[in-house]
Amino acid sequence: MKRLLFLSIVLTLILAACAPAGDASDPNDLPVSYPDGSYPNSDQNPPAQPADDYIPRPEDAALTRGTAHLDSTDLLTLESYPPQFMLQLKGSLPTPCHALRVAVSPPDAQNQVMVDVYSVSDPATVCAQVLSPFEVNIPLGSFPTGTYTLWINGEKAAEFQS
Repeated sequence: MKRLLFLSIVLTLILAACAPAGDASDPNDLPVSYPDGSYPNSDQNPPAQPADDYIPRPEDAALTRGTAHLDSTDLLTLESYPPQFMLQLKGSLPTPCHALRVAVSPPDAQNQVMVDVYSVSDPATVCAQVLSPFEVNIPLGSFPTGTYTLWINGEKAAEFQS
C-alpha cells in the first residue's frame, strides 16, 4: 500500500515537472475574456470595445430584431474643446447570442438627438435563455453651439448644451 502511494506521488511530480511553464512572453498566451466584463481578483477595468461594434450593419437585415433592456443611461461631457459627448449605457441583452446595436441619428431641426438601442440575433441559433449584461460607451462627438435633447428608445434621457 505504501509502495503504491509512493509511486503515485512520484508519478504526479514527474507529470507536473513536464507541464509547460507558461512563459509571459508567449504571444499565444492571451488574456481570458469574461462575458460580464468583470475580472476576478483584479481592480482593472476591461478594455473598452470600439463603438463600431454596435453600429447597425447591412447583414442585420437577415437577423431578428429584439430588445436591449437598459438599466441606466448617462450622458458624459468630456473635457475638451469643443465639448465632446459620450453616452454610457448599462443593461442586459435577452441572451448571450444577441448582439447589441446602437443607432445614433444626427440632431434634427428641433436639436433632438435620437438614439435607438436594440439587439439582433439569428433565430436559427440555439442559445441559453439567460440575460447577458453589457456596459458600453458610445461616442456622440461634438455639436454646434446650442441646447439639445437626447432621446433613447423614444424616451427623453437628457438635455445638454454644446
